[in-house]
Amino acid sequence: MTKPREYRTLYDVQQLLKEFNVYVYVGKRLYDIELIAIELDHLYQAGVVDSKTYMKAKIVLRKEHHEEEQREKKGTAI
Repeated sequence: MTKPREYRTLYDVQQLLKEFNVYVYVGKRLYDIELIAIELDHLYQAGVVDSKTYMKAKIVLRKEHHEEEQREKKGTAI
């Protein structure tokens, strides 16, 4: 199981996936976030990520995804 920690940023969630040798880089931030969410779902379904960690990470991903969509609409995507 994963150790408890704070998840506040996309980087924090990426570090969680890195513990399981999961590295995501598609080249577009929005797509990276979506793929990270899918990989996180798989880790949770496999039982290697507990529900508390899963929920915290999903909240971060949802927030990051929304912010990235807003940046793209404004034309200021990273």
